[in-house]
Amino acid sequence: MNGSEKWLQAISLIAIVVLSIIAIDLLNDKYEDSEIVYVVIDNRITIDENYTVEELDRSEVARVASFNIKVFGDTKMSNQTVVSELVDIFQRYDMVAVQEIKDIDEEVPYLFLDELNNFNNLSNSSNANEWEMVLSIRSGTQEDDKNSQEQYAFYYRPTVFVALDNGTLYDDSSNDSFQREPFMAKFILLDTNGNSTGTDIVFVNIHTKPTLAVEEMGALGEVLSWSQENYSQDDDYVILGDFNGDCSYASYNELVELPISSENYTWLIPDDADTTVGDSRCAYDRIVTTSHLDGRLTGIWGVDEAISGVAVSDHKPVWFDIKRI
Repeated sequence: MNGSEKWLQAISLIAIVVLSIIAIDLLNDKYEDSEIVYVVIDNRITIDENYTVEELDRSEVARVASFNIKVFGDTKMSNQTVVSELVDIFQRYDMVAVQEIKDIDEEVPYLFLDELNNFNNLSNSSNANEWEMVLSIRSGTQEDDKNSQEQYAFYYRPTVFVALDNGTLYDDSSNDSFQREPFMAKFILLDTNGNSTGTDIVFVNIHTKPTLAVEEMGALGEVLSWSQENYSQDDDYVILGDFNGDCSYASYNELVELPISSENYTWLIPDDADTTVGDSRCAYDRIVTTSHLDGRLTGIWGVDEAISGVAVSDHKPVWFDIKRI
């Protein structure tokens, strides 16, 4: 080996060391940041050449999250440490779509709403920061699904969203495609001055049965068709929730064959995201839009890493931003 070759080899080794240090720092930063920001990178997404990712101030966007709060019932609600952490998590968002509310008395969703608003009172926040809720009846209305009944909820800030209805469960009586029927509700987005933006969004909240995740995700196209008949084809639609859309429940090849994986849909949480708490690494929780939301889809999304552990949930909240200006 001559002198030039040795010199090149030395430079290469130095470069490898430097890049390794940078990579380690980036990984450490990722897990220290409670609001990691990503751009749209999913390989099912087709963005036209005029589409650009916009980075706006937090005050200029509505931040919408989806959160499976594992077995959210009396036991969890009686744990003040867990409830306090959940209240803190919700403060980062303007809407949170919640799955897996399990309370046969149907009191927990209201008790938690009180906790959210008590936090505002104790922190001397204005009434304008209070939360409201759209709550489903217990899903799993078919006879064979009643052992797995859960409620869905949309918690939202009325200074950012206005609910236009009380929500409705998908009518699954004909096909029985879902263990827990999806729940949808229509909202209008407000601008930063509290006026209507003219953007109406129907949010579709879903928690699939893990062992039938692919089949249930495959039926979401039918849900959207049904929704458009009950709402409007002119509305924008966002499907979000615990899809169980990864790992042993759904392969990449199965996901790309779904009707909602066509070019007519935008997947905001990609396959390499980790939405779980603990040792597993799976992108179970997803957000899918049917449009660019009147040009208000910023392309910014994230996975909230600031969750202490499985006592709170085995899922992390996932979120995305909608432009309000």
